[in-house]
Amino acid sequence: MKVYQLLKIGEHHTNHCEDFAVVESLGGQRIMCAVMDGCTMGTDSYFIATLVGKLLRKIAIEKSYTAFYNAHETKSEETELKEILEKLMLDLKQQKNQLHLNPDELLCTLILLVVDFDRNAGHVMVIGDGLVTINGQWVEYDQDNRPDYLGYHIGEEFESWYKNQKQYLAIDKIDDVSICTDGIFTFTRHDKNSYTLEKDPIAYLTLDQEGKEKDNMLSRKFSVLEKECGMRPADDLGIVRIINSKE
Repeated sequence: MKVYQLLKIGEHHTNHCEDFAVVESLGGQRIMCAVMDGCTMGTDSYFIATLVGKLLRKIAIEKSYTAFYNAHETKSEETELKEILEKLMLDLKQQKNQLHLNPDELLCTLILLVVDFDRNAGHVMVIGDGLVTINGQWVEYDQDNRPDYLGYHIGEEFESWYKNQKQYLAIDKIDDVSICTDGIFTFTRHDKNSYTLEKDPIAYLTLDQEGKEKDNMLSRKFSVLEKECGMRPADDLGIVRIINSKE
């Protein structure tokens, strides 16, 4: 399998990209992928998206060490994802207290994916909005510009909160899977020049497999959209895409 990442600042943002993307090993043949989107109306929302990404990276590294010493243990992708979320909530609460962060500094969405390459399976949870594509099928999470944010829940009892989550998907076969922040829906023409090439940005970035042999496939596709189609996203964009190459 090949894993691709893309992170781009949107046309409407000038100083900071408020999205973040992370891919980390969990040990063995299992990885964690995530994309975060900070709320533009929040305070320094680029910070919370990055902080959540860094905390997830730390959790993944800790889990990879544990997996090495407990190689005989097996757990489902959903259990792995749940453990990551529980530790993330705890760590985020500690950071909130240590840094004296206000509620409006904790507003970001999260799409979290755990994939097991050996089992060719995965589990994904969406907190807020965004897009998940699974083997050619799009699953859009649209909360009418009032997305749920991770920071709303760090003070809640985790088990009760987790049981109430509805935006999750079990993936029993991985051919081509993407997780995307909602910037994927905001591509528009960025000038009045004439362009002969036309592409659907969502399909091109999440379904089209041309150039999959290149590690920078998504960056190359973004460049085509920008330079040959005259399109850029108005909002920041974060994508992680996994293609199961059978070659």
